Amino acid sequence: MAKFDSYFLMKDSDAIEYAQYKVPQMDWDAATMEAKEIGDGNLNYVFKVRDGQGHSVIVKQAGVELRISKDMHIDVDRNRVESEILILQGKLAPGYEPEIYDYDTEMHACCMQDLSDHEVMRPAMLEHRIFPKFADQISTFMAQTLMGTTDIVMDHQEKKKLQRKFISPDLCDITEQLVYTEPYNDELGRNNVYPPNADFVKEKLYDDEELHLEVAKLKMDFMTRAQSLIHGDLHTGSVFINEESTMVFDPEFCMYGVMGYDFGNIIANMMFAWCNGDAAGAGEFCDWVESVIVDVVDMTMDKMSKYYDEHVTDTMCKTKGYKEYYMKTILSDTAGVTGLEMIRRTVGMANVIDLTTIADEKARVRAERICITAAIDFIKNRGDKRCGNCFLKTFKDAAAAIDA
Repeated sequence: MAKFDSYFLMKDSDAIEYAQYKVPQMDWDAATMEAKEIGDGNLNYVFKVRDGQGHSVIVKQAGVELRISKDMHIDVDRNRVESEILILQGKLAPGYEPEIYDYDTEMHACCMQDLSDHEVMRPAMLEHRIFPKFADQISTFMAQTLMGTTDIVMDHQEKKKLQRKFISPDLCDITEQLVYTEPYNDELGRNNVYPPNADFVKEKLYDDEELHLEVAKLKMDFMTRAQSLIHGDLHTGSVFINEESTMVFDPEFCMYGVMGYDFGNIIANMMFAWCNGDAAGAGEFCDWVESVIVDVVDMTMDKMSKYYDEHVTDTMCKTKGYKEYYMKTILSDTAGVTGLEMIRRTVGMANVIDLTTIADEKARVRAERICITAAIDFIKNRGDKRCGNCFLKTFKDAAAAIDA
């Protein structure tokens, strides 16, 4: 199939041929094969290919421009990065990543395990469904993948090779702009601010120089601290889930950065889910989300601490008192990123549907103000957040302040 020797953007019919060519071990029934493009993200095209005999595969291809903006172009090599990081993280945390069958650097596409017995977590959360094993499973994933790629544990030379291998300047630039810059000044005019909250956003975000200073510090940390190999976009839209299993996917934003970036993204997105459930009067769901916030923080930190003790290799990192210092920086970074994610997904270019689907105007205004208020506290007072209850209290205090 020579037409796959050079890049072009596939359509459904192409994905069928591609799957036959790249995943022959499926023993496809060609006569009954069908494909459907199911991607709902901003960057890629995702095809589900299946046949009448029960064989199926996901084909994911990188586009040359963002689906949300044809003016934004990014390196298609991100598909290679994503495939290799899924393989690596699958080794570090077995059972938490889809299997990669094939990836190629000509079509910038990969073929991976179809997780049809799972579902994307965000839509399920919008139905206010509860997943009792999530906190334990996502905390295990983060502890093992984040700690397992640090200088604390890895041979330093091997870690530097990974750092060089898993880098995408284009995707880093997107994060630096959309997370760490534009939500605080709208310098490119791309923010999506809910009109009833425009004055609130101007006062609380655009005009607060003290906040800008703290965000600047966090931005430089993100750009310069190669602490761990992070997923880079870890939220409920990047998780497949069912009652028994949690699977993490879509790590194309992976890079070496502060491990609190992944950690904080998970916490922030649970808070978005709470806001949606609260607006709908889903009390049992909100109670569960609150327990998840506390448990994810405490379980992850506990598992990271144990991983440190069991796997530390660096001589100086065995010095008395260093582990305690190191763990505190993780929590501080996590709190800061929790705030950054809450703000950028509320007022930035890519709003989160947990908030935008709140139909009642007053309820949405309230939810957004809770997120912004809590986020500012997380950023400005990030060094004070020492446990899961601290994170939850910050969020609940923000809700109380808005309701006062």
